[in-house]
Amino acid sequence: MKRTSLPLQRRDFIAGLGAAAWPVVARAQQPARPVIGLLHSRSAEAAVQVNEALREGLRDFGFVEGRNVSIEYRFAAGHFDLLPALAADLVSRRVAVIAAAYPAGGAAKAATSTIPIVFIGGSDPVEMGLVASINRPGSNVTGVSLLGIDVVTKRLGLLREVVPQSAKLSVLIDRTDPSVYPEAERMQRELRSAAGRLGVSIEVVSVAGERDFDAAFDALVRARVGGLIVAASVFFNINRDRLVALSRWHRIPTIYELREFADAGGLMTYAPSNPGVYRLAGGYIGRILKGEKPEDLPVLLPTKFEFVINLKTAKALDLTIPETLLATADEVIQ
Repeated sequence: MKRTSLPLQRRDFIAGLGAAAWPVVARAQQPARPVIGLLHSRSAEAAVQVNEALREGLRDFGFVEGRNVSIEYRFAAGHFDLLPALAADLVSRRVAVIAAAYPAGGAAKAATSTIPIVFIGGSDPVEMGLVASINRPGSNVTGVSLLGIDVVTKRLGLLREVVPQSAKLSVLIDRTDPSVYPEAERMQRELRSAAGRLGVSIEVVSVAGERDFDAAFDALVRARVGGLIVAASVFFNINRDRLVALSRWHRIPTIYELREFADAGGLMTYAPSNPGVYRLAGGYIGRILKGEKPEDLPVLLPTKFEFVINLKTAKALDLTIPETLLATADEVIQ
């Protein structure tokens, strides 16, 4: 399994010399094996589970890495400015399909209008300019959307059930992610509308880097918010442990995106199953390799959601989780 972040010119040059030295007949005898370019915004270590889920989706359509398909992995490790170069590198290698994990879809689309692209994650691919419509993508791009804004309003409702006495809740938004922050205004409108129906107000706090975390939580304490929603963000995922620690230190009941936050001690998480989303994407890649066109494949929406409650954290915060929530949770961490 090859894992590189940026092309190494010397290695590529040597590899090119080796390929040029092969006899033409020998090269002709090599079995055709399509290559998939997998572009991640996260690190290789953080993507182990979802990569396996994507490979499972490929196997559902008869493609097994190392046997009849190869995968070129590229990891930006949270450095979004590297995504265009990594996408261009995959295009230069003439991969058969590019799988672009959120928020890499835009970089992949900017790099090629001919190679099929399967994006993974993100909220509204139409608003983000990835596809013309959900049902008819209309270009070389299709994928799986996470319905980010719809899901965040669901998190608001779950948090409200845990802190029904609170008149003010908050949402933490990431300004380091170029694909997330342009949607912040829409998210705020949706949240404030949903909050109005629940009889609460919403305090919006944003950060532009790790240096802002302490000030953001100090602001939440001063505002006397009763609970916090941490919006979906690769940057927040990378800083998972610190966010969880700050929420617990300041005793702010918080709901997050990925279940890994609950494993790290976060109070609650609610989101589409991340491995499930990647398995769907793997299936779409398999269909494209079998000859289907991305413009004919409607954007998929997740069908499986995970709701996890950390009861240990609830007890540490002196919170009583309603039995109705405990009954609907997919997992309760004791």
